[in-house]
Amino acid sequence: MQNGIHFISGLPRSGSTLLAAILRQNPRFHAGMTSPVGAIYMALEGAMSRRNEAAVFIKDTQRRDVLKGLFASFYSSIQAEKVVFDTNRVWCAKLPALTELFPNARIICCVRDIPWIMDSIERLVRKNRFELSGMFGFEAGHTVYTRINRVATSDGIVGYPLDALREAFFGEQGSRLVLLEYEALARAPESAMKLLYDFLGEPYFEHNFEHVEYEADDFDAALGTPGLHVVRGKVQWTERQTVLPPELFQRFQNDAFWRQPDANIRQVPIIRYGP
Repeated sequence: MQNGIHFISGLPRSGSTLLAAILRQNPRFHAGMTSPVGAIYMALEGAMSRRNEAAVFIKDTQRRDVLKGLFASFYSSIQAEKVVFDTNRVWCAKLPALTELFPNARIICCVRDIPWIMDSIERLVRKNRFELSGMFGFEAGHTVYTRINRVATSDGIVGYPLDALREAFFGEQGSRLVLLEYEALARAPESAMKLLYDFLGEPYFEHNFEHVEYEADDFDAALGTPGLHVVRGKVQWTERQTVLPPELFQRFQNDAFWRQPDANIRQVPIIRYGP
């Protein structure tokens, strides 16, 4: 990767699409929503595992070269001119391998209070009230309780990345992470981005926070969730009341583990709003 690579991971509905939309204003950067590279990476891991009887002939150095070559091949038309930011929730769970493949890479983890992540997902469902969502298997009989319980499981769209983030945050390579809180990005985007550029070791680019755009309409429509990856207009914070029942909202209020006293044993940089 001639000009380097970084990764965007962390939690859903926490600003990763917004961050990518801002980063791509910089002509030196390539960024977007979730890319197919993570799925291809895991497929290659499976193909080179002992599940394949011929894998006995594959050495660790070859596995490493194949996985590293995936990124060079996929981004061959881009990485010669730009720094690549690849987005996928799975990258937190692959941190030991990524730090060996790309020692200079940082993993930017977008995070947010978990109750508001759940609220954001439920709002999307209610916004598209006449269309069933692929996030819930296009099933028609759910309530807010079954929907939130499903996404909160360890293989759910919130539970899995939260577990992966915990694994990376407390692991030996935790110092390679940069946590970016959604509130910091939404309330003070310029300050947040300047700090992020510093952590990445990149010269700052003057972004236009008054006009940020990104959309993936075809992807969102196929998932039955229009608006899932839409960013338009000014970067700003919006105060609102939750649509979740009180006990469901309160259930996740203590899940922001990165804020707990003495939790940051790896000295992970955290970009947050306020003191």
